[in-house]
Amino acid sequence: MPRMIFLNLPVTDLKRATAFYEAVGATRNPQFSDDTASCMVFSEAIYVMLTTHDKFRQFTPKPISDAKTSNQALFCLSADTRNEVDAIVGKAEAAGGLADPSPKDEYSFMYGRSFEDPDGHMWGVNWMDMAAVPPQPAAANA
Repeated sequence: MPRMIFLNLPVTDLKRATAFYEAVGATRNPQFSDDTASCMVFSEAIYVMLTTHDKFRQFTPKPISDAKTSNQALFCLSADTRNEVDAIVGKAEAAGGLADPSPKDEYSFMYGRSFEDPDGHMWGVNWMDMAAVPPQPAAANA
């Protein structure tokens, strides 16, 4: 079985956050959702657990950071094409997110943009042509 990734994000308005992530392309799994959490499925391997602050506090004694004023992590989704990158960021913006809070990545082999969700969590969306990725330079002491 492939490994799965579960990101747990505290949100201030669960309904708004759920609608935002549905608009970006995730599907809500009702089996693991209730009035304190929404399990948002991006793929067979990627799940985002949106939780109320009270629910999130059950998992950590540390204070919840305000993602609008500080960053602890950056998340990134892959896209199959450059157009899909633009489409996902466009959907995020239309759903109330902020498009391109970070500079765009524009290389011959990679294209990336970003968005911020209504709670301030930052996401990158990147397309990469693996066949065109420049080779890694050999280590100096290899």
